[in-house]
Amino acid sequence: MLSIDSYVFTNRGGRNRNEDSVLERELPCGMLFAVADGLGGHSDGDRASGCVTEHFSGADFPDDSDPAEWLGKELEAANERLCALKEETHSSMKTTAAVLLITESGACWTHVGDTRLYFLRDSGVFAVTEDHSVAFKKYRAGEITFEQIGSDEDQSALLRTMGSADHFLPESDSSDIRAGDAFLICSDGLWEQVRREEVLIDLLKAGSAREWAELMLLRYMERAPADGDNISLITIMIT
Repeated sequence: MLSIDSYVFTNRGGRNRNEDSVLERELPCGMLFAVADGLGGHSDGDRASGCVTEHFSGADFPDDSDPAEWLGKELEAANERLCALKEETHSSMKTTAAVLLITESGACWTHVGDTRLYFLRDSGVFAVTEDHSVAFKKYRAGEITFEQIGSDEDQSALLRTMGSADHFLPESDSSDIRAGDAFLICSDGLWEQVRREEVLIDLLKAGSAREWAELMLLRYMERAPADGDNISLITIMIT
């Protein structure tokens, strides 16, 4: 039987408050992880991200559920809950999110916005979720490199978010899992400062999920400006 070693970290960085929200939860079928990043340019970003993680913290998982279908359904329900909260409070709150569910049969994930999930396997970065941003489209068009996304002037111009019926267009994926696999879920506060190959380098150096996270956080602290963004990450190692 595979086991999961995980570590969760969130911090306000150089901002006055933390608008990120994180979740680690044990379910009857496995483990659920989520990172949500409230949009700083909108009101109540912390409430928006918290609304999403709070929904998943209480969502029931029926015994006969298909993990991927359940994840998609609950993300949609979380968005509906956020839209209702916006209407109730007359707020413009929005958030991005990435959610991962790991079971004995495999892993499935879904995301909206630019909160990222990295899937690492066989000493390589197997997959990275695609940011729903103008900057990522510029990368796809060959105008900038992958590593320039975080510093591009359009990095914060998001095309899909939670908190809107029109712009809620999640993308999902799934994979089998085996010993040695690893996942990183993080807000842009981390991936803007830590390069894709460094995520892999630090994993290969680490003996635990916490050590992996701490190695990346050292890079972040060396590079982040004094007024740097909130930073959140969840590291997961399958053993």
